[in-house]
Amino acid sequence: LYLDIKAAYYGKENAPVIVGGRYGLSSKDVDPAQMIAIYENLNLDTPKNGFTVGIIDDVSFTSLPVGEKISLSDSDCIECLFYGLGADGTVGANKNSIKIIGDKTDLYAQAYFAYDSKKSGGYTRSHLRFGKKPIRSTYLVSNPHFIACSVAAYLDIYDVVDGLRDGGTFLLNSIWDAQKTVEKIPNRVKRILAQKNANFYILNATKLAYEIGLGNRTNTIMQSAFFKLSGIINYEEAQKYMKEYAYKTYHKKGDKIVEMNYKAIDEGASELVKIEIDPSWINLKDEIKEDKYKGSSFVENIVKPMNAARGDSLPVSAFVGYEDGSFESGTTEFEKRGVGVMVPKWIGENCIQCNQCAFVCPHAVIRPFLIDENEMSNAPQGVKDKAIDAKGKELAGLKYKIQVSPLDCTGCELCAHECPSKEKSLVMVPLNGEIEKGEQENADYLFKKVVYKDDLVNKQSVKGSGFAQPLFEFHGACPGCGETPYITLVTRLFGEQLMVANATGCSSIYGGSAPSSPYRKSNKTGNGVAWANSLFEDNAEFGMGMKIATATIRHRVENIMLNTKDKAPNAIAALYNDWLANKEDRLVTQSIRDTLVPLLEANQDIQGAKELLSLKQYIAKKSQWIIGGDGWAYDIGYGGLDHVLASGENVNVLVLDTEVYSNTGGQSSKSSRSGSVAQFSASGKSVQKKDLGQISMTYGNIFVAQINLNASQANVIKAITA
Repeated sequence: LYLDIKAAYYGKENAPVIVGGRYGLSSKDVDPAQMIAIYENLNLDTPKNGFTVGIIDDVSFTSLPVGEKISLSDSDCIECLFYGLGADGTVGANKNSIKIIGDKTDLYAQAYFAYDSKKSGGYTRSHLRFGKKPIRSTYLVSNPHFIACSVAAYLDIYDVVDGLRDGGTFLLNSIWDAQKTVEKIPNRVKRILAQKNANFYILNATKLAYEIGLGNRTNTIMQSAFFKLSGIINYEEAQKYMKEYAYKTYHKKGDKIVEMNYKAIDEGASELVKIEIDPSWINLKDEIKEDKYKGSSFVENIVKPMNAARGDSLPVSAFVGYEDGSFESGTTEFEKRGVGVMVPKWIGENCIQCNQCAFVCPHAVIRPFLIDENEMSNAPQGVKDKAIDAKGKELAGLKYKIQVSPLDCTGCELCAHECPSKEKSLVMVPLNGEIEKGEQENADYLFKKVVYKDDLVNKQSVKGSGFAQPLFEFHGACPGCGETPYITLVTRLFGEQLMVANATGCSSIYGGSAPSSPYRKSNKTGNGVAWANSLFEDNAEFGMGMKIATATIRHRVENIMLNTKDKAPNAIAALYNDWLANKEDRLVTQSIRDTLVPLLEANQDIQGAKELLSLKQYIAKKSQWIIGGDGWAYDIGYGGLDHVLASGENVNVLVLDTEVYSNTGGQSSKSSRSGSVAQFSASGKSVQKKDLGQISMTYGNIFVAQINLNASQANVIKAITA
């Protein structure tokens, strides 16, 4: 990179030495324009020393101004940028493309793939370069000749076309025809395309993929269109090579999958439509769109820019007040990603009101609601029209509705498959149709404005638990994730009294990956789950430390009550005695806290009142949980887990046992069954599965349950609440 800059900027070898600078990113993230800014600084009569580049320092003003994006590659080097949806196959297709060009032509090839932390349905970028000379560029593609975007919604969220070269090509996967596409894409995008004299093509890869049977995997179709438009190699040859690599990639999945990909390759470029750029677009002004999901200043100024992949452009001033690195909880509420192409539609007349759909939903996007008369009067018309009478004597006078949040749904279809109604009450329909019918407005009202009535039906039942608010929602786990329904259920059952120590792994990534925080506060109380992530190897000890610390503080509460109850007013003294008698009962102590705290606030002059108020969050008994995968519990963290289990401390351990390392998907764990195959253990597991439950039972004081909600949902609840 240094040599590239030197040659391009000075055209000679004696470039000045750089001193006094700081840069906070790795070389692959360095934009050449930022490096040129360093040389331009050195050319000044009074260059800035102790400078920064790559950040906007508007607090101590150390940063250098950076010019427009440029490319330093050779003139014959083709640079491409592909934007994809996680799990749509875009990255895999581009890996095959780079292999085809590298193996089958005399061109040099380079590729780099960037992902966000969403397990699936996330944001992927593929950076590809091809050239006749060796490629020495060690930085990301920022000034591409060709850009492809697999998700039209990205045009509203990300800076997709900003770096396109003059005369470059832009390919968009659009579900609309040419006229509708022009109407739908933002003015900002149209303006840039006009400024760049771009060649603009669309292709309905989504429709083709579903017709062929590939579901949401548009990758092979878009790959075929890329080779057709780029002209890097003869298209007929490219088709032959694509089929060759498709066979290598998919033959283990069966001939049917291979044939579908062959068909996608054949048809991928056949429906390309070129949209002529209107020169008048260059004068278009950005639309002013209403943001329906406004959050706190933290959400607006930090979370949303980070989610839009603009985190590296945030000025230093944006972080003033957050120097400790703390993040607000519940930020996934504002993401509204809309990644589910097909989402569930509820048919009320077929519903038996069992709430099983909410029980199995991995992302807590489908919820049952009990709506009283006042709430119904303020509800959107869509809720009024579709709600039905709630079944059961205890629910008389209430309306019932299953509500989906379409923009948060990932389209996994689990709820539709789980529905036990003879005539299905949930069917999968296109996302856009549900949005147009106002289902998102219905969800926004019910999720936020309607009280979760979880005290009318026994919460320790499948139906009753569904009426409780989930405090774990809209996370970035894979669609259909088998782990997250258990965590969601735990938050429904224990609510704001839940404390979680989460081992590093899959569950910690979807559990809290900046800026996404799916653990949230309760609508009713404003309190939420206390969640923290620890290392892979010491999470059990970390969770036990949380438990001991909480017990120590609650012992202080006990001492205050014991020492002051004789001097307190009768009403407060009676509550002290009730608490002392039931201090280990979570529900009783929570009820006592709700009554006691207002009395203490009204009588702060009595002895011990102020100190108790400072400890009020510990009056209610906490439910301490230690959560992690089998890689943690069976392998790396087993020593600590064994120590905690043997200690006799009252903690709950939830092992999300997928029998393989979920976060990487590549390694067997001691939980893997004999003979099972993983990516990096292709010869099969050589020994039997470690029996963690049996080992734990040898201590004699540990309750062990092996649960699976597909086997018995009622048993899952009994085990968790035992």
